[in-house]
Amino acid sequence: MTTHALDILGIGNAIVDVLARSEDAFLARHGMAKGGMALIGPAEAERIYGDMGPGVESSGGSAANTCAVAAALGAKVGYLGKVADDGLGQVFRHDITAAGVHFPTAPLVGGAPTARCLILVTPDGQRTMNTFLGACVTFGEADLDEASIAAAQVTYLEGYLFDPPAAQAAFRAAARIAHAAGRKVAITLSDPFCVERHRDAFRAFVRDEADILFANEAEICALYQTDNFEAAATIAQSEVGLAALTRSEKGSLVLTATTAHEVAAEPTKVVDTTGAGDAYAAGFLAALTAGHELAACGRWASIAAAEAIAHFGARPQADLKALVKG
Repeated sequence: MTTHALDILGIGNAIVDVLARSEDAFLARHGMAKGGMALIGPAEAERIYGDMGPGVESSGGSAANTCAVAAALGAKVGYLGKVADDGLGQVFRHDITAAGVHFPTAPLVGGAPTARCLILVTPDGQRTMNTFLGACVTFGEADLDEASIAAAQVTYLEGYLFDPPAAQAAFRAAARIAHAAGRKVAITLSDPFCVERHRDAFRAFVRDEADILFANEAEICALYQTDNFEAAATIAQSEVGLAALTRSEKGSLVLTATTAHEVAAEPTKVVDTTGAGDAYAAGFLAALTAGHELAACGRWASIAAAEAIAHFGARPQADLKALVKG
């Protein structure tokens, strides 16, 4: 794929997901907070992995999931993220390329191994994530593909990657490149705990660099330090040009400075919530870059999210193009 053809360019933590079913007792035994995401070291990663049941391995990470879903919807997509020159790195590269995503980032040689996320899905469909970041934390400005950023309608940044200082600098550099080319910058807050760690930096980025904001109810409330969703939404409306705020079964709210669109959740049976927000962002951005109105963008987003939670794993299993046309 040539870089001049991109609709969306994602930048995030390149992680191999290991997804397995689990009982609540497993979570309790390992001291996990159900439904959350915890950063773990290599020793704990080995311990949890050794205790997990049979798992499915695939390329993952929040922005990578978004890119794969957007590609399934027909968008022309690229992705930047760091893997190691190892077996899991090869799994990641093969999977994301096979999904139709351009992946030009060179692998890390001689450093930390490829990141992995151990995802436990309990019978109620909740996913609990344990992430060893490994090689992906080495991503920095040198890994930015300026041609791809300048060519993409939207550069989509993953909040999980905000932890390392080098990545924060890369985000700001990517925003400068995108805006200099007349392009848009989107960011997803990813996780309320991530927001708590870097609230001031996130607020500054959302206010000064972002054109589009994705967040769920817990994340947007954490960003603006309030328990009131409506109050948080009002602040977001004043600080960013376009915000898409999700509320699980309550649907989502799409905001501009002067408009508000309430979008209903698409009815579905919840099997596994892994990747719901990633798929929502994918549907929204695929529709937006195809020229659709905001109400239609919200509809595509809800359909993509519903498809994601209706099966095990974050990648689409149904024909998303057919679903959004229905």
